[in-house]
Amino acid sequence: MRVTFTVNGRSAEADDVWEGESLLYVLRERVGLPGSKNACEQGECGSCTVYLDDVPVCSCLVAAGQVQDRQVRTVEGLADGDRLDPVQACFIKAGAVQCGFCTPGLLVQAHDLIERNPEPSDPEIREALAGNLCRCTGYEKILDAVREAAAIKAGIA
Repeated sequence: MRVTFTVNGRSAEADDVWEGESLLYVLRERVGLPGSKNACEQGECGSCTVYLDDVPVCSCLVAAGQVQDRQVRTVEGLADGDRLDPVQACFIKAGAVQCGFCTPGLLVQAHDLIERNPEPSDPEIREALAGNLCRCTGYEKILDAVREAAAIKAGIA
């Protein structure tokens, strides 16, 4: 089957998609957007999180056919051209990136949190990121990055 959708504001098309193919596979292998990572393939780790019609989803659990005529935004789509989104810039500044495998999903989830709640409390940040597993960082620098990005978004920093 052919799947046509919009990804990061641009039209995308994938041909010869089989029924069980995931959105994650289509994004990485057919559309050439490798930012979302393939880790657990069971929706448990969050490394493949993308927006689907402005709602964060684990792209490994979304069948490619489900995105027909829908909007997808990946971690690559958070930046505005060469200008990083504040959450991306703050992750770099805070050193919240180590191996980088979990980072794309954390960035999308943190971006969504800050869009919905520009001044989240620490418990709200922890809850929003609870579905994203990191094996390297210990999370403290990630929390620092989200706090700083939220402050920038709220105009506090």
